[in-house]
Amino acid sequence: MPLRDALHRLAASREELEAADELAICRAHGATPVAEVQPRRPARVYGVVSALTYRPRGQAPALVARLYDGSGTMDLIFLGRHEVPGIEPGRRLLAEGMVLDDRGRLAIFNPAYRLSPPGGQQ
Repeated sequence: MPLRDALHRLAASREELEAADELAICRAHGATPVAEVQPRRPARVYGVVSALTYRPRGQAPALVARLYDGSGTMDLIFLGRHEVPGIEPGRRLLAEGMVLDDRGRLAIFNPAYRLSPPGGQQ
């Protein structure tokens, strides 16, 4: 590890170190960091589900999983769903789909996804 990186790790806050670790895991899975995705472009993102919310969208329900990868967060929105088996806070997953701007937040609607094993970083 170069001296500059070692000094940064010594001076960084716990949150900064955790974010850097999450971002390294994201990149190790060949995913694009959330901070680099663009609306109206397909993306492959990897991270940890930090929150789940249920919100009605007009007539149809939607489950919203907030994905965090160390560089930022985005919403994975599952239309017509109250729950998605395996998707829960703390679970890591790889998601792919078209990125959209949903009321000022990056989002993928009905993404293709692959769950990582529980408790793992794989």
